[in-house]
Amino acid sequence: MRFGRKEEKQEPTHEELMGLIQEMEDENVGPSRAEGDEAGSSRRPESAGEERNILREVISFLVYAAVIFGCTFLIIMFVAQRTSVSGHSMNDTLQDGDQLILEKVSYRFRDPARFDIVVFRYTHAKNMFYIKRIIGLPGETVQIVGDDIYIDGEVLEEDYGLEPMQDPKLAAEPITLGEDEYFVLGDNRNQSSDSRDPSVANVKRSQIVGRAWLRIWPLDRLGFVSHR
Repeated sequence: MRFGRKEEKQEPTHEELMGLIQEMEDENVGPSRAEGDEAGSSRRPESAGEERNILREVISFLVYAAVIFGCTFLIIMFVAQRTSVSGHSMNDTLQDGDQLILEKVSYRFRDPARFDIVVFRYTHAKNMFYIKRIIGLPGETVQIVGDDIYIDGEVLEEDYGLEPMQDPKLAAEPITLGEDEYFVLGDNRNQSSDSRDPSVANVKRSQIVGRAWLRIWPLDRLGFVSHR
């Protein structure tokens, strides 16, 4: 029987083992890196899209805020605004603390009328407004004798005064109104600073802001303001 030489099994060298380990690591790491690269390339467009969406939302909000501000400004300037009654000069028609909506539209189409309750600027103080009732119209002559109001020499039929007038002041003598002037009185005439008073005097058309329209407070007196 012949016996061949037994082949000796050669052990891999250290360099071969390290090379094999490196190849295995490269095979495992390579795909994950590729996946990472794909994920990274997909995140960049998403981030850009998110930035565009945020910018769009910011612009939309700014446009919305500008529209709201513009509408509010137009309403306050040309349509209506809230005002508060301070003092007792218009008792009993209006009370101290009443909250009113003032409308500004009607006087763009017509002139203020007799007995309208109007808000006007007080010329001797900044940001101060008075609320009174129109009694005399442009071109008329007004005079107060006792408790009677005379318009162009005839007694004015009205009953808005809370009580008989005690002091006509300037109106004790005839007052002729200019082409754009109005004579106003408070309904509580003995506690009212109005056209009888030199500090107020005749009210010019340009001073009138608007007409009392709606009382919104207190709730138990909620309703439209009666002018007649």
